Amino acid sequence: MKKQIITSDAPGAIGPYSQGIKFGDMIITSGQLPIDPSTKEMPKDIKSQTKVSLKNVKAILEEEGYSLSDVVKTTVYLDDITEFSLMNEVYAEFFEKPFPARSAFEVAKLPLGAKVEIEVIASK
Repeated sequence: MKKQIITSDAPGAIGPYSQGIKFGDMIITSGQLPIDPSTKEMPKDIKSQTKVSLKNVKAILEEEGYSLSDVVKTTVYLDDITEFSLMNEVYAEFFEKPFPARSAFEVAKLPLGAKVEIEVIASK
C-alpha cells in the first residue's frame, strides 16, 4: 500500500507528482529543488541551493517520522559537475556514517534554472 506524503514545509509539486511516497517502510522522495517553501525563492549559489534542497528532503521525511539517518540512497543532479566539491561540502553536513549510497550526475538543465536537485530513498 502506498501513501502520498504532503508537507507545507517543502515546496509543493510543480507538476503531476508527489513530494514523496511511503511504500511499506520505505519513503521515496521526488527530486527536491532548492526552493525555500516560505519565500518561494531559490538561492543563487550551489552551496545555499544544496542546503535548501536537503532541508526540503528532511521536511518530507519528518512528515512521516523519518530522518536523514534513515536515508539509504541519494541521487544528486547538478547542472555543472565542476561544482561537485562545493555541493559535497554542504551534503557532508547533513549525513553521518554510515553514509547513504549515492549517485551524482551532471545534467543539461534542471527545472526553474536550479543548480542542484536531490532525491532520496529512506527505510526504517
